[in-house]
Amino acid sequence: MTQSFRQVQSQSQQQVQTLSPQQILVVKLLELPAVELEDRVRAELLENPALEEGKEEAAADDEYTTDDTEANEYDSLDDYLTEDDIPDYKLQENNRSRNAKAEDIPFSDTTSFYETLKEQLGERDLTERQRELVDYLIGSLDDDGLLRKPLDTVRDELAIYAGTECTLEELEEAAHVLQDFDPAGIGARSLQECLLIQVRRRIREEEPPHPILDLERRVLAECYDDFTRKHWERVRKKLDIDEATLRLVIDEITKLTPRPGAAMGEAIGRNFEQIVPDFIIETAEDGTINLSLNNGDTPELRMSRDFRTLVEEHTRNKANQSKESREALMFLKQKMDAAQGFIDAVRQRQHTLLVTMQAIIALQRPFFLEGDESLLRPMILKDVAARTGLDISTISRVSNSKYAQTDFGIYPLKFFFSGGYLTEDGEEMSGREIRKILKECVDGEDKKNPLTDDELATILKAKGYPIARRTVAKYRTQLNLPVARLRK
Repeated sequence: MTQSFRQVQSQSQQQVQTLSPQQILVVKLLELPAVELEDRVRAELLENPALEEGKEEAAADDEYTTDDTEANEYDSLDDYLTEDDIPDYKLQENNRSRNAKAEDIPFSDTTSFYETLKEQLGERDLTERQRELVDYLIGSLDDDGLLRKPLDTVRDELAIYAGTECTLEELEEAAHVLQDFDPAGIGARSLQECLLIQVRRRIREEEPPHPILDLERRVLAECYDDFTRKHWERVRKKLDIDEATLRLVIDEITKLTPRPGAAMGEAIGRNFEQIVPDFIIETAEDGTINLSLNNGDTPELRMSRDFRTLVEEHTRNKANQSKESREALMFLKQKMDAAQGFIDAVRQRQHTLLVTMQAIIALQRPFFLEGDESLLRPMILKDVAARTGLDISTISRVSNSKYAQTDFGIYPLKFFFSGGYLTEDGEEMSGREIRKILKECVDGEDKKNPLTDDELATILKAKGYPIARRTVAKYRTQLNLPVARLRK
């Protein structure tokens, strides 16, 4: 009993040990995507003279030769995957040029409207205090470009985090300044205010304003609740207009932008980033799946020959060394240890990435063969960790900020992960497939009598997918499908 207790205590103490500097380096490199790894490697080359670009010379007594290491990496994959899986993968680690094979996919930053709003702020004739308050409000906008925080909350934040005391009246004035920025609707505190701002601006800008604009304003200002509930007859009676005019008003309102920030981010296209895939996955006609790492322009590393020579010279004369020579030898060895540690960390990163991506391909093989999203099976970090023998935190770091280029497009690694449900037959099904079936149910419903979430849950259960009503509501929201009363 005493022996057993001591063993458990020892294991517990071991788990809380801090990471060594080498382990911390490995973790940091593992988190880097391909582009940032290149920058990190080049920075290390400048910082450590014991490192230089080039392939390590193959030697029988060299523990760190590139050829031997690569062979060991690929052989060690047998420890992680079954024999049936391995023939489908030809693992290569190629320093491919990004322009040659890996595609750089530009995409506009969806939060670019923040920078644009601050540019507009710089063009306004405001006092320093007004400018400070408006700038803080810009930083408080959500991705839709709306200010959903109450102004009294913003006032408290300013006092706590920025040390700025202000009144609600000052913040109200600053909010009105922000709402005058482009595009119309930015800085609104609700969807209703967002739409009203857009209509009011059109009324100001049109000379003379079209009569229908005033009706749009009245619907949003006086009949908003009835409008959102689609109580058209009540709206028509309040405005005293005919059905044709009401329909025209409604059509115009639905053309307004409910998310000015998101729409602005998509339209501006000013802040471009490059998606550089970390993995290249090619599927041959015979079903063979080839996986390779995209190292882009990241240089290969080796120990400096000059440093090796210097260390050998100092070591041979060790008996007659002066204090300065011993210090020089210590410096050389420190730099060489750091260089070898960095080389090892880069190689361990490459090995871990390959092992993890191979496990993902094995678990999601139908998708990589067909490219059909509905074929993605439920998969969580724990599944990949169990298959590779790696820690869940390691799998999480690999999947974060990494992309895979396939024959069907470029996907973030997180795309391949999702939870799942068990059908009545005990078959595991992904949330993606349930969403697909849910959308089919909504698309095929009677629009005069749309299905409620409870009815959709009943239909899905009858099809063998027993999910709760709240889960139906969650998936419906993810599909941007409104509630039943708004689908009429």
